[in-house]
Amino acid sequence: QIPKDPTQRWLRELAAMSQQLQQVHPNVLAKILKQRTLFQNEEIVVIDKPYGLPVHGGPGIKNCIADVLPILAKMLENMKAEPLHLCHRLDKETTGVMVLARSKEAAEKIRLLFKTRQVEKIYWAIVLGDPDPVEGVVEIPIVEKEVQSHQSHYKMTLAPNYRLCPEDGQVVKIRRNRSAERAVTRYRRLAGASACSLLELQPITGVKHQIRVHLAYGLGCPILGDHKYSHWSKLAPQKLPTLTLRRLKLEQSKARHLPLHLHAHRLCLPLGQPLDFVCKLPLFFQKTLRKLELDIPKD
Repeated sequence: QIPKDPTQRWLRELAAMSQQLQQVHPNVLAKILKQRTLFQNEEIVVIDKPYGLPVHGGPGIKNCIADVLPILAKMLENMKAEPLHLCHRLDKETTGVMVLARSKEAAEKIRLLFKTRQVEKIYWAIVLGDPDPVEGVVEIPIVEKEVQSHQSHYKMTLAPNYRLCPEDGQVVKIRRNRSAERAVTRYRRLAGASACSLLELQPITGVKHQIRVHLAYGLGCPILGDHKYSHWSKLAPQKLPTLTLRRLKLEQSKARHLPLHLHAHRLCLPLGQPLDFVCKLPLFFQKTLRKLELDIPKD
C-alpha cells in the first residue's frame, strides 16, 4: 500500500531503506559502502555513512558496518587484504564522513588523534526553535542515567557543575558528578525559518550523544526527528510546531516517522599533511531544508 501523500511516501521510503540495509546480504552492504567511498590511501578509507545503518552490532541488528569491514577491505584492495578497522563512531541515524583504517597501527594513531582532540569535526543539524544566543559554546558535563517511567530506559543527560540559587538568582557551584564526562560543543546558526534553524556544530569533546543532548537539554533546541531526546521522562514522538508541520505537509500523528537530521558534514584529519573531507547532505536532508525554506549555505 503506497501512501498518496508525497511526504508520507518519502518518509516510508526512508524507513524502507533503513530496513533494507538490515536485510541485504553482507556482500551487498559492503558493495554499497564501496560505492560511497570518498577517499582512500595506504592508511585510511573514508566513507559517506548512509542513514539508518548502525556502526556496531547489538540486539535485533543483523547488519552493521563493523561486520562487513573484512569484505569491504577485499573489495577495495584484493583478496589478501586485512580487515579495515573502526576509528570512531557515528549514531545509527547520523549520516556523513566516517574514517576507517587499513591497519591496527593506523587505527590506533587515528583513535589517539580523536582522543587528544586533534580532529576537527563539523556537523550540520536542523533543530526546532532558535538558539539564544545564535552562536556560542555549550559546556555542560554529560552522564548516563536511568529514566524511571512506565517504560524504564537509559538516556544521556546533563550533569551541570552550577545551578541558579532560587533565593537570589546567584550562580552557585554544586558537587561534581563523578561519573559525568566533560562535554563541549560549539554551535552557530546558519539559517532560520519555519520555527526551525540550521546549525553548524563543532563537538570539541566526543561523549556519546553529546550533540543531541547539548542541543535538546542545554539549548532547548532538539534536533528535528530526535524522538529520544525531545522529552526527558518518556519515549514519545517529537512534538512539532504548527508552522513546521504545515511546511513539511505532515500531521503530528505521523511525526514519529521523521528521521534524525544530523549530518557529519566535514572532518579534518592531521595525518602528515591535514586531510580535509566534506560530505554533501543526504537527499532527505536537502528535501527538508527546501520544504522548511531554510537557505543552504554555499560552501
